[in-house]
Amino acid sequence: MTHRFASLRPRNTPANLPAHARLLALLLVIVVAGSGCARFGKMFKDKDADEGQPVEQIYAKAHRSMTNGNWSAAETSFKRLVAQYPYGPYTEQALVETAYAQYKAGKHEDAISSIDRFIRTYPTHRNTSYMYYLRGLSNSSRDTVFLQKAWRLDASRRDLATPTQAYNDFSIVAERYPNSRYAADARNRMIALRNMFARHELETALYYLRRGANVAAADRAKYLLETYPQSEHQNDAVATMAAAYAALGNETLAADAKRVLQQNEPNHPYLAGNWPDYPSNWRKLNPFAGEKSALDND
Repeated sequence: MTHRFASLRPRNTPANLPAHARLLALLLVIVVAGSGCARFGKMFKDKDADEGQPVEQIYAKAHRSMTNGNWSAAETSFKRLVAQYPYGPYTEQALVETAYAQYKAGKHEDAISSIDRFIRTYPTHRNTSYMYYLRGLSNSSRDTVFLQKAWRLDASRRDLATPTQAYNDFSIVAERYPNSRYAADARNRMIALRNMFARHELETALYYLRRGANVAAADRAKYLLETYPQSEHQNDAVATMAAAYAALGNETLAADAKRVLQQNEPNHPYLAGNWPDYPSNWRKLNPFAGEKSALDND
């Protein structure tokens, strides 16, 4: 019997290709393999670039990256230094610089993790005050995302968990290390954060006031005055109390609040009937208008 499938070899296998086609295919394989090996070689070269190098040399390389603003490269080199040399003054400084590079790169969670590790390991180190300060900066910036910058969203109207942690960090610097070079700036940042917390309470009070929840509005304004005395929003809180008491028909308390406001800020717009300036309904429906608070002047 004659079999019609005399050969089982596919027609398009390399063995059946013309000689010049086989040569071209071989060259392509060599080129692809060569480029792949080059990539892997570069990867291992980069990985082992600092292997066995003196600690001073690795630190200098990382510091050059910091100077050039290459935070990712700096972080990588500092981490390699710590991995190879887990003890010593260069290691301690590398841990500090790692946290700073992460903070500058916007990797706030990583920065806080590095800072916490340093504080646990070196609680009495000369740079511990700076690490608390840097943790405050990282917590202050942790929720500052692109959309908040692009759309001018008010941080006081957002969750205040991380700003509160930042306030606690700056408080540690100011109270435990009052003579450190970071204490004065930490105190200034605490003032700014207190004003933000006060504005948060005021925004809530005005929300209640606009919806006719006048008792809640007055209570929230009173809470602001008691919790954040001398904040930049204290006169607005008094004005809120005056408006809420007037709406409740309590003329005595309304007159008292108005009198205090006249003494402390005679030019406050509430006294001229121009406050609070709530945003229009049209603005709230316009997705491109950005946020506007009743406290904004524009």
